[in-house]
Amino acid sequence: MKNIEFLGLHFHIGSQILDMGDFVALCNRINDLQQQLERHHIKVRNINVGGGLGISYDHPNREPIPNFKDYFQTYAKHLKLREGQKLHFELGRAVVAQMGSLITRTLYVKQGTAKQFVIVDAGMTDLIRPALYQASHKIENLSSDEPTETYDVVGPICESSDVFAKAIDLNKTHRGDFIALRSAGAYGEIMASRYNCRPLPEGYLSTEL
Repeated sequence: MKNIEFLGLHFHIGSQILDMGDFVALCNRINDLQQQLERHHIKVRNINVGGGLGISYDHPNREPIPNFKDYFQTYAKHLKLREGQKLHFELGRAVVAQMGSLITRTLYVKQGTAKQFVIVDAGMTDLIRPALYQASHKIENLSSDEPTETYDVVGPICESSDVFAKAIDLNKTHRGDFIALRSAGAYGEIMASRYNCRPLPEGYLSTEL
């Protein structure tokens, strides 16, 4: 490989990883690969371990910041870096996911034959994760403190997949209530689209929500 300059190793072992043991296994794998490469006189200048550190979508208030301390200590303890090597991380979701919520207004509350629907003015064009791969986001009614009832929360897009959640408990919801879809700071705005000729959602900074 005389015409190839070997710059580094890049790994991605998955997403939403909460068990630090998975990152220990990655460190061990990197250590083994480095030894194999060095036997062939190949030196690695950069190691990118990717991302993968998960967040709590179910309890964003309880765990607003991921366990960065244990995460970085895992690499410090188990990864055998060589002199001059640079270590890179890709911690996008872990850094920003809990910093954003999608705030939407209730258009209608509809009683079906077997369930109730909360129809909001946001849709899959604004936060596509639930429709795309059935991702779960904690949903809260910011306008009501009445006893909870069970609803399907859906958007106004002309697609049967425009569903944020099914059979979830919300404080009794009325037309005009503000609904928050939490943990939307990652893969939210960046994946939004203008499908159905809808405008993109606007962003606001708040120190109160």
